[in-house]
Amino acid sequence: METGSPDDAGTAGATGAVRDEPVWTGLPPGLLRMRRLLLVVWLGLLTLAAGVLPGLFLGPLWAALALPPLALLAWGWVMLERNWRSWRYAERADDLLISRGVLWWEETVVPYGRMQLVEVTSGPVERHFGLASVQLHTAAAATDATIPGLDPAEAERLRDRLTELGEARSAGL
Repeated sequence: METGSPDDAGTAGATGAVRDEPVWTGLPPGLLRMRRLLLVVWLGLLTLAAGVLPGLFLGPLWAALALPPLALLAWGWVMLERNWRSWRYAERADDLLISRGVLWWEETVVPYGRMQLVEVTSGPVERHFGLASVQLHTAAAATDATIPGLDPAEAERLRDRLTELGEARSAGL
């Protein structure tokens, strides 16, 4: 999912200078599917333990304890999509932008010359869903950044590109 058009990249601002608008790339839908499945599994087990089993063994009134986990499941379903939609990244000439957050919005700018290590990781659940994460390490621990839920081929392409740009930019230091 990309936002920003080629027309936006070269529009002139009020001062007549050309603005370089980033072309944003969103995360693939596989990450949303994985997170929703995990939500259903964990809250499904909680619903079973909190309401259904007591309702069967102690009486129907105890089945009402299943309602809070079900409400949490409905709320979490919506919030996971809002969070997934908020994640995006953009490769610019000198840095990588990572934007995320619904309630607390955060945008991280990682200059290519500051990158020390770029890792691609994929845990067992991520591998099952065909996903990988790219983690960027810089000299300052506070600016380490992660892009979760990428297609493994895209994660490797991004790792190789960022490593190449990082080496080129840090050569002058």
